[in-house]
Amino acid sequence: MASSDCAAAVPADAPLSESKKENVTPISSKIAELSESRAELLGKIQHLKQDLQNWRSRLDTQVKIYRDELSDLKKSLNVEVDQLKSEFQELRTTLKKQQEDVAASLNNLGLQDANADAEPCPDGNSEVKDHQLEQSET
Repeated sequence: MASSDCAAAVPADAPLSESKKENVTPISSKIAELSESRAELLGKIQHLKQDLQNWRSRLDTQVKIYRDELSDLKKSLNVEVDQLKSEFQELRTTLKKQQEDVAASLNNLGLQDANADAEPCPDGNSEVKDHQLEQSET
């Protein structure tokens, strides 16, 4: 069918050179259109590649900024945690010392009260026995 269509389009008595010229003109215009389209597409592709590269660059910059910010936050958080640990250790030490002071004060008060109320033992060791008794109770 295609060969009969082609034969019908070209008159049988026309010379070959004229039929080629007729066929070449539409083909060359099509080639020119295709070349234009190809150039446009290549331009669009180049533009898209450039946009993508710019986007990646901006994204990399943002990622770097966020990483730097996170790093700074992590450092400051670690410093604050270390300060809190130090403060808690100081608090623990202070509370322990206060507890020991209170315990010592109570022992002293207890010994003094016990000494005032205690009857003297014949061997004179009432203080030692009262102290031992209080320590065994605590």
